[in-house]
Amino acid sequence: MKIKKLGLNPAAQAFTEDESLNEFLLARVSAVHRDRFTIQSSEQSYTAEITGNLRYSVQDSSELPAVGDWVKAIPSGDDSAIILEVLERSSLLKRKAVNKFGESQSIAANLDQAFIIQAVVQDFNLNRLERYLAICNAAPIAATLILSKVDLITKEELQSYIDKVKARHPSLEVFSLSNLDPDSIAQIEQTMQAQKSYCILGSSGVGKSTLINALRADDELKTQSISSSNQKGRHTTTHRELFILGNGAIVIDTPGMREIGITDDTSALEATFESIQEIAQNCKFKDCQHEAEKGCAIQAALDSGELSEELYASYHKLKLEQKHYSTSLHEKRAKDKAQGKLFKAGKAHRKNQKY
Repeated sequence: MKIKKLGLNPAAQAFTEDESLNEFLLARVSAVHRDRFTIQSSEQSYTAEITGNLRYSVQDSSELPAVGDWVKAIPSGDDSAIILEVLERSSLLKRKAVNKFGESQSIAANLDQAFIIQAVVQDFNLNRLERYLAICNAAPIAATLILSKVDLITKEELQSYIDKVKARHPSLEVFSLSNLDPDSIAQIEQTMQAQKSYCILGSSGVGKSTLINALRADDELKTQSISSSNQKGRHTTTHRELFILGNGAIVIDTPGMREIGITDDTSALEATFESIQEIAQNCKFKDCQHEAEKGCAIQAALDSGELSEELYASYHKLKLEQKHYSTSLHEKRAKDKAQGKLFKAGKAHRKNQKY
């Protein structure tokens, strides 16, 4: 396999041009299984692990290898390798780590675009969509919405879903997907380019793996039957994995996410809620909190109906969540710094005791 087929980012491209690195292996992470990784080079795939130095030198788990990362490695056997370094990323899709104070969790790295899938009827939720858009803007990568299982509703009902999305995010591209309609799958595939990397995001059972199966024209990703009681597909994806499609596009499948917590990137929220930011520019005071201040353009827009209560409520909730994460992150870093100083002081004391 030519290494370019794996979608070189600038750092990986520079690696191929640096002759001093010829003794090392350039590979892309294609799967993550807890503490072990599958990496793909131009020659073969390896089962890999990271060095202890890399593991204990990171400040946040998001600095560890993620699916889609380019890594510098050395072979340690016929089909095994050791990862020495994660190369600079062109993008990193991540979320707030679940039940971990002030930490983030990587979803995938070096992406060009995300497909956010929401199944009509049971899964459709604009507030959750905006969470996905926020983490995509933070990456930063482009995002497209796919409304799946549209064969369960009428054309008129489908249009009402699209209208709801467009009312809040007019520029967001929306596709409809039915497993019974090959043309809807072909329409999505036609937007995907060779050597570009795409991520499939969504809750469990919305049709992520089914879409990839269709794009790959095989059954390799197993899906379970649809429950007749709620029309949801039972999903079996348990880890993130990278695939190369027949047209050369690179796709990363991910497990369903129940929680999509955002991190501390304020610009991501501004990009997600662009219409609110435009209105806020007309506030009388630059530090306006958009609550009870005089001259608040946001409150005026809410009162007049120019700005929907639902859109602003979604924005306000994510803003508070982002503020809480930033506070947690600051406290964590301060705690880590204090512990580091304590460790150094103890080490110095023990050294002095010897003499």
